[in-house]
Order: sequence, then C-alpha cells, then structure tokens
Amino acid sequence: MLKRHFMLVVTAIAVLAGCASTSQPVLLADTIAARPQLSTLNGLIIKAGLTDTLKSAGPFTVFAPTNEAFAKVPAKTMEALASDPAQLKAVLTYHVISGKVMLADVKNGNNKTVNGANVALSRAGDFMTVEEALVQMPDISALNGVVHIVDSVLLPPAKR
Repeated sequence: MLKRHFMLVVTAIAVLAGCASTSQPVLLADTIAARPQLSTLNGLIIKAGLTDTLKSAGPFTVFAPTNEAFAKVPAKTMEALASDPAQLKAVLTYHVISGKVMLADVKNGNNKTVNGANVALSRAGDFMTVEEALVQMPDISALNGVVHIVDSVLLPPAKR
C-alpha cells in the first residue's frame, strides 16, 4: 500500500513539474510586455498605438532597446517623441523589420524596416549589431516573430 501511494505521489509531482517547466511562445507585444527591462519600450509601443501591429500575424523582427538604452537618449529628444505621436511611431517602426530573422539567419547588409528606411545588420559569430546597437540577447521567439534586445535606441535618418 505504501509503495502504491509513493508511486502516485511521484507521478503527480512529475505531471505538475512538466506543466510548470515549459513556457509557450506568445505574441511579440506580450513578449515585450513580459520583460521588465523593456518596460519603457512597452509603454512607448502602447502610446504609439502599435500594440495591435505587434499582435498581428507578422512575422516581424523587433530590435528592442532596454530601459537603459532609453535612459541614454537626451531628455529633449524623449520629450519631443512623447509630444509627437507620428515621430514616435516612426522611431519605433525603425526598430522592426518584416520577417523572422534569427541570429543564425543574419546576412551582413541593409534591411528595410517597417518605417521604410534601411538598417544595417551585421553578424560575426554569435555577435550581431543593428546599425551601432549591439544585440545583448538574441532570438527571443514569439508566435509572430522574434525579439532581439539591443543596447541603444535607433533613430531613423531625417527625411528630406
């Protein structure tokens, strides 16, 4: 009887551990929202009205600046972005390219952003840059794309 009880307990623990140990990918917007180091980006995505885009089918590749990256941007620039939704949207969509580009798939060269401008991607071994930003954490998979956490905010070139 004791052996049977022990086996039931072991089986129950194994089942519960299996449920808790694997996390399923979620949509890009939820992937970003779930990471505390991306809370500034998440707030700006909401303010710019891009949440639905990042919940759409995609796929998209998002270069996600950390809170520390946003802290390096001059206060006047951040104030200007906060007061100009169109400019904020232009800056945020400059961090997104169409398609799911994993680190291993990166080809050195220009890639068109959702904003319409090009960004230079470069890879050397396990290191990747987008423009001058270093990817700190690559390949965070989402159901509709991938997030690469970067150390700098990318500012698109001025339109002529």
